[in-house]
Amino acid sequence: MARTTDGDGTPVPQRLLAAATRLFAERGYDRTSVQEIVEAAGVTKGALYHYFGSKDDLLHEVYARVLRVQQERLDAYADADEPIEKRLRGAAADVVVTTIENLDDAMIFFRSMHHLSPEKNKQVRAERRRYHERFRALVEEGQETGVFSKATPADLVVDYHFGSVHHLSTWYRPDGPMTPQQVADHLADLLLRALRP
Repeated sequence: MARTTDGDGTPVPQRLLAAATRLFAERGYDRTSVQEIVEAAGVTKGALYHYFGSKDDLLHEVYARVLRVQQERLDAYADADEPIEKRLRGAAADVVVTTIENLDDAMIFFRSMHHLSPEKNKQVRAERRRYHERFRALVEEGQETGVFSKATPADLVVDYHFGSVHHLSTWYRPDGPMTPQQVADHLADLLLRALRP
């Protein structure tokens, strides 16, 4: 287990990420200093640089940790022994729920992605592309087997769904009228209705 510097047992990398996420969400990436992050996490700058090479690395990890979870879950839906409609609906709803559960992370990322170094930006784009390609493969599988309509190209279907997902941080509120699962069900149903033959 990673070394901790206080009695709560939370590993230093997680404390740094929690502090960075909160500060980036409140103030913005560019208006948050490394000093403010380490003070909020209760660690030294040396500890930050031991686990993360830079503030840029923290920003990348804020997004990467969510994308890793989403990729694992998408792979599980895609590989399940279920009808294609059920697999796609599950994956479509899951990405909505996991995005809402990590709304600060998503908001930070889409607001601050341009601050990433060219190398990290390229890496994130490759990770996102892998996710989108796996999701698109589900749409294509349904289209090729005649379960889904081919009237709309699979790329456009995927872009449409993820456009909705990427904008969740601009309007979804935890104290609003719908739960994360309700929003997810509505958006997944819209996607499947758009694919009906």
